Amino acid sequence: MARALMIQGTGSNVGKSLLVAGLCRAARRRGLSVAPFKPQNMSNNAAVTRDGGEIGRAQALQALACGVAAHTDMNPVLLKPESETGAQVIVQGKRLATTRARDYAVLKPQLLDRVLESYARLRAQYDLVLVEGAGSPAEVNLRKNDIANMGFARAADVPVVLAGDIDRGGVIAQIVGTKAVMDSRDAMQINGFIINRFRGDPRLFDDGYSLIAKLTGWAGFGVCPWFADAWKLPAEDALDIRSERKNSGLHIVCLRLPRIANFDDLDPLSQEPLVRLTMLETGQAIPGDADLVILPGTKSTRGDLAFLRNQGWDIDLAAHHRRGGRILGICGGYQMLGRLVSDPDGIEGPSGSDAGLGLLDVSTVMTGEKRLTEVEAVHVPTGIACRGYEIHIGRTSGPDCSRAFSMIAGEPEGAISQDGRVAGSYLHGLFRDDAFRLAFLADFGVVAQNRYDATVEQVLDDLADHLEQHLDIEGLLALAR
Repeated sequence: MARALMIQGTGSNVGKSLLVAGLCRAARRRGLSVAPFKPQNMSNNAAVTRDGGEIGRAQALQALACGVAAHTDMNPVLLKPESETGAQVIVQGKRLATTRARDYAVLKPQLLDRVLESYARLRAQYDLVLVEGAGSPAEVNLRKNDIANMGFARAADVPVVLAGDIDRGGVIAQIVGTKAVMDSRDAMQINGFIINRFRGDPRLFDDGYSLIAKLTGWAGFGVCPWFADAWKLPAEDALDIRSERKNSGLHIVCLRLPRIANFDDLDPLSQEPLVRLTMLETGQAIPGDADLVILPGTKSTRGDLAFLRNQGWDIDLAAHHRRGGRILGICGGYQMLGRLVSDPDGIEGPSGSDAGLGLLDVSTVMTGEKRLTEVEAVHVPTGIACRGYEIHIGRTSGPDCSRAFSMIAGEPEGAISQDGRVAGSYLHGLFRDDAFRLAFLADFGVVAQNRYDATVEQVLDDLADHLEQHLDIEGLLALAR
C-alpha cells in the first residue's frame, strides 16, 4: 500500500493546491508513482476525467504534475455551488443530490465511506498519495462528521503538515491559533508546518519561525517564497484570473458572473502577448473598445442571466453587437445568448422560463441528464481539428444551429448567428489547444505565440525546483506513512 502525506492549511487559498502540485512533481522526479487526493473540494471549475466523471480542476492539475490521467477517485466529493446556500453534490464523479448547506452536514457521515473507498483504491495503485485538505482545521465548528481535514486524516491515519500564508499577515497567529482551538487528538496528527508565500529575505523571519516551533511543538519544513509564475497555471478560483494591464492588443472581455464555471477557457488567452484580457467586475460597463466579449460557463444559467441584466450588461452587449463587435458564449453563456432558457423541472433552481438575450436564434431546455465527456471536434469556420470537453445539462436547438460552431463525430454542435458575429458552443477547453487558438485569433488578425501545454509543464517543473530549493522535501516525504 502507498504511503501518504496530507497538506492542510490555516485557511482557504493559502496555497495548498500549489504546494501539493509541486510536491507531486518533485516526488515523481524521484521515480515514485504518485497520485493526488482531495477528499472534498468546493469549486465550479471542474475537469472531466477519462472515466466519465468530474473532479476539481486543481486535482486535474496535480494529476498532470504526477504524469497520470485524472480520475474521479482523486476528488471523491465535489461541491458545486448553485446559490448562496445550496450546492450540487458530486460523489465519485457523478451527481448525487442538490442540497442546502445545513442539510449537507447531515449527508456528510454517509460520504466518509465513499471517500475512504476512493483513497484505498489510490493507495493500492501508487507508491505515494499526496492529500490536500480544504479550508482549515481551525474551523472547529465544522469538525463533527468532517471528511475534508482532520476527520479524514484521523480516519485514514494520514500524517499532516500545516501550511500558513505569511503574505496575508499574522502567520504566527494562524498556525499557533490553529493548534490552540483544535482537539488535542487532532493536533497530534499534525507533524509540522510550512510558511508559504514569503516576500523578501526569509532570514528576517527566523525568530518567528522558531517561535512557532516552540509554541506548537511541530517541526518546521521551510519558508517558501512567493512563486511568481503561479498565474501561468490553470486557475482554481475565477478571482485568480487577472486582467491584463496592457494598452494595446486584441481586447477580449469576459463577464465575471457570480457562478462562473469551467473558466479554464480563459487561462490560455491571458498568456498571449498580443491579447488584452479584461475580467469585467460588478458595476463595470462593457468597454467600447472590446473586440470580443465572452459569456463564460455558469453553474446557474438563469440566475446569472438575471445578474447580467441587473448589471445592465444586456444593454452593453446589444450596443457592442451594433458596433460590429463579436460575442462568444460558452456552455451556460451559449444558453444565455438564445431566445429562451426553460427549466421546467427546476433542475438548476426554481422551475420556470426566462427570455434570453436574443442574440442567437436558439432556445434551451434544461434536462436531468448531464453530459460529461472529452471530445475531438472540428471548428467549422476554420476547419481546424481541436480537443475539448463537455460538462453541461440542457439541450439547445433552433435555426442558428444550422450554422454549427463545430462538428463532433459528424454531428453539428453549437450555433453561429446569420451575420457570423455571435457564436455559441458547449465545448470547454478549446483555447488550450494551440492549433485552435492560433486559428481563432488569426481571424482577428492576431498571431498566437504561446504554447500553452508546454508552458504549464515547464511551470510545474519550475515549481518543483522552487520547493526543492526552499523546503525540506526529503523530510516531508519521510513523514509519509
